[in-house]
Parts: sequence; structure tokens; C-alpha cells
Amino acid sequence: MKIFIDADGCPVTDIAVRLAVRYSVPCTIICDTAHSIYRDGADTIVVDKGADSADFRLVNLISSGDIAITQDYGLAAMCLSKNATVLNQDGKEYTDENISGLLSFRAVSAKIRKSGGRTKGHSKRTSEQNKDFEKAFAELLSMRT
Repeated sequence: MKIFIDADGCPVTDIAVRLAVRYSVPCTIICDTAHSIYRDGADTIVVDKGADSADFRLVNLISSGDIAITQDYGLAAMCLSKNATVLNQDGKEYTDENISGLLSFRAVSAKIRKSGGRTKGHSKRTSEQNKDFEKAFAELLSMRT
């Protein structure tokens, strides 16, 4: 089992790496050149800046039984197709049961924005969200190690 973090815009990279070290699980941070992110206890792969370049690199590396951390629904769907476990930045697990609805929501939101409409953005991140992620990720790792 390995952990892969889609680190471009990921607010829980430090928490994820800390837990990976605690549970002795190899961890890789994947980011593009605009976000070069390095942390002790994790390997970092920096890819060229470009649409979805970090996502495609992660998908090419992940295997069945691995864990991905991402807030990107499209990347989550690709990881699920490879039988990986996928968590978002709030500790919620993407599953085969919920990913279709999330992708549909994303498509509708994109259509609204493309036609000039506005959609509600993300609210300011809270410390409670970080705690929720940490709890969920620690529980997952304790069950799997």
C-alpha cells in the first residue's frame, strides 16, 4: 500500500504526510512546477505545468490497494477504476456509489459557468475540516496497516 497526494491545492498535505510517517506507509506528493511541494517523510514528483498533468501522473502510478488524496472528482473516478481508495480533503471517501453523482454535479456547474452564470465557491477552510480529515485518514490507515 502506498499513499499518493494530489498536492496542487491540497490543504491537508502536511496532515497526510505526518500520518503516513506515523503508520510507516510510503507517501508520494505529486504537484506541478507552479506548486513544487516538498515534505520530510514523503517523495515528491514534480510534473510540467499543464492541464491535468499531475492527475495523469498519479493515475499512472496508483495501483489496487493504494490510497489517493484529492479533491478532484475526475481524478477520484480514475483512481477508483484502478481499485484504489480515495479520500477528499475533508476525509470523505469517494466510492463507486457516489462518484457518478459528483461528476454529474461538476458537469452541471461547468455548464452554468460556461453560460455566464455563477456557482457557489468553496467556503473558507476550518480547523474542524482538518480534524475530520485527520480522524478519517488515521482510521483508514489503522485498519489497513
